[in-house]
Amino acid sequence: MSEVASKSGSAGGAGGLLKVLGRGDVLALAFGAMIGFGWIVLTGDFINAAGSLGAAFAFVIGGVVIAFVGFTYAELVSAMPHAGGEHHYALRALGGHGAFVASWAMVLGYVSVVAFEAVAVPQTMLYLFPDMGAGRLWTVAGYDVQASLVALGVLAAAVITWLNYVGIRPASVFQTVAVLFLLAAGAVMVVGAFAGGSVQNMEPMFTGGASGVFTVLVAVPFLFVGFDVIPQSAGEVKIPYRQVGTLLVVSVACAAGWYVLIMLTAGAGLDAEGLAGAELASADAMAAMWDSRAMGNVLVLGGIAGLLTSWNAFLIGGSRLLYAMAESRMLPRWFAKVHPKYRTPSNAVLFIGALSLLAPLFGEAMLGWLVNAGGLNIVLAYAVVALSFLLLRRREPGMERPFRAPAGPFTGWTALLLSLGLLVLYLPGMPAALSWPWEWTMVGAWWLLGAVFMARMPRTAPGADAERRLIAAVEARKRARGRG
Repeated sequence: MSEVASKSGSAGGAGGLLKVLGRGDVLALAFGAMIGFGWIVLTGDFINAAGSLGAAFAFVIGGVVIAFVGFTYAELVSAMPHAGGEHHYALRALGGHGAFVASWAMVLGYVSVVAFEAVAVPQTMLYLFPDMGAGRLWTVAGYDVQASLVALGVLAAAVITWLNYVGIRPASVFQTVAVLFLLAAGAVMVVGAFAGGSVQNMEPMFTGGASGVFTVLVAVPFLFVGFDVIPQSAGEVKIPYRQVGTLLVVSVACAAGWYVLIMLTAGAGLDAEGLAGAELASADAMAAMWDSRAMGNVLVLGGIAGLLTSWNAFLIGGSRLLYAMAESRMLPRWFAKVHPKYRTPSNAVLFIGALSLLAPLFGEAMLGWLVNAGGLNIVLAYAVVALSFLLLRRREPGMERPFRAPAGPFTGWTALLLSLGLLVLYLPGMPAALSWPWEWTMVGAWWLLGAVFMARMPRTAPGADAERRLIAAVEARKRARGRG
């Protein structure tokens, strides 16, 4: 399929994806993706590592980094509004192999978030129902895996997968409703900070020095990943593309503000000793500020809403990226199948859903592994997108760009350098290096599989018609093999 044909299909032609997402849908999709469940599960770790103000400062820095990356995405999505996002940007700027690296890295980022949520749902329910854990199966990295929690995680994964399988419209409606509930829970926590919080609880406001800030900062790519779901679903957006770029940047600013507020309000609700002993720091802080366990449960329910919005959004984004890679013949065409009734990339949805069904079998230990392994690959994809932005600005200055990033090349270079700086934090010897064997094994196995697919791809030079040439080369190779 040529690039023109791909656009036509995405626009809602026969057999293609449906254009149904409006402004509210787009903003809810991106914001809900970025505000997952990490703010419930990881807040205590962040504040203990860097202090309440230190953690908030790390999120301000992270928000700036992501904003620069977001501006490059915003310009590119307005210029190339196709399902698959960075896949198309890198294909045009770097050619086939560069596009594969960006796309394959981001797919692991999306899969890691989806799998994270499948593990986090049952772990969260333990806060509401402490006695529900039963039926020890085995132990992974010191954590017992219990049958009841595995069953709940698998059931939740099946429901979210089904929701995405049957259509983008029900998935987007679900997303909007869940985001509104999440915002309501956050508002109650902010009010609680003024009613029952204390500045004294926030002391020491900075701990751990630069190392503490880096510990929080290294999780930023995982927690902020989500704005890029907008480019993935661009083929299903029905608003002007300039507005898509604007909404992408707005969503990043909203997410940064959310995380900063959570660090400050949780710090105001519990002192250092309370945070150290908290099971879910945000929820325990909420309960303390309102002097009510029920209010802590309300925040957990808000966290579950955030978990589901993130899960839903990343299943949407990851499936569209696999669909785009298959359309370009980088992956088997099986991933490019569009359901004749629901008009969703059904096989891609089922593939990611199946991976999420496996995650609960590894238990609580899987949460940290997914954050770090996914974060490394997300940052790698960001760096490739920033490089693509710079190359396209230089090579194709006349390209139509309904949304133009401010300061042009400066924004691109800043995004590239900051992304590379974050990437370094994951390397051996750094404060937040990936651990051996689990995290490096996950990353290594993923890229070993990717190397197999990439080795089968013919080399394709960059350009506006790169996808057409790549498809033609793959089809010519198949015909040659058939004659042989």
